[in-house]
Amino acid sequence: MLELRSITKHYGVRLLADQLSLQVAEGEIVALLGPSGSGKSTLLKIAAGLEEAESGSVWFDAQDITQLPPERRGFALMFQDFALFPHLDVRDNVAFGLVEQRVKKAEARLRAEAMLARFGLASHARHRVWTLSGGEQQRVALARALITAPRALLLDEPFSALDAALRQGLQAEFRQRIFEAGMAAVLVTHDEAEARAMATRGLRLVDGRLQRLW
Repeated sequence: MLELRSITKHYGVRLLADQLSLQVAEGEIVALLGPSGSGKSTLLKIAAGLEEAESGSVWFDAQDITQLPPERRGFALMFQDFALFPHLDVRDNVAFGLVEQRVKKAEARLRAEAMLARFGLASHARHRVWTLSGGEQQRVALARALITAPRALLLDEPFSALDAALRQGLQAEFRQRIFEAGMAAVLVTHDEAEARAMATRGLRLVDGRLQRLW
């Protein structure tokens, strides 16, 4: 279980988190909604270790990980711009996290090819990512996130750059694959329809506090 405990965070004089607490169980997708600037992405970054809270702590499976650097938390992040590496082909983009974990490149590539096959992208393994459609690039980004078997998946507006029809198809696919992987997941979005399509629980961040939507 991923937990934020009594998080407080300001941005200038604006209060983004006011003694805020959140629990996300394995296999659960929690959506965080709220207007731009409300602090949704900041909460993700605090969970990931990319930003520090002024007070409070981050826990995973009853262990305090507040002081752990991002690379030791075992979480995967996905952003709206996909953050794929243009100088690598699709296979090596997916294999990247494994190589960073010191898996031998040959084995990492084999595992990447197997993951791409699960996503229906086997024929694109040697293509450059910039030759793929937006939906294909997003599938590559998810494959890259899942291949390292992360303990939690943090999604920051992952579909906002895609058209409406493509978003709807990917929402169902992402939801299914996250459930299959059995990980805790947090989805930041401003789109309530998207949140309801994907999340098991929805919360709105208002004035530093979370309000239950469903």
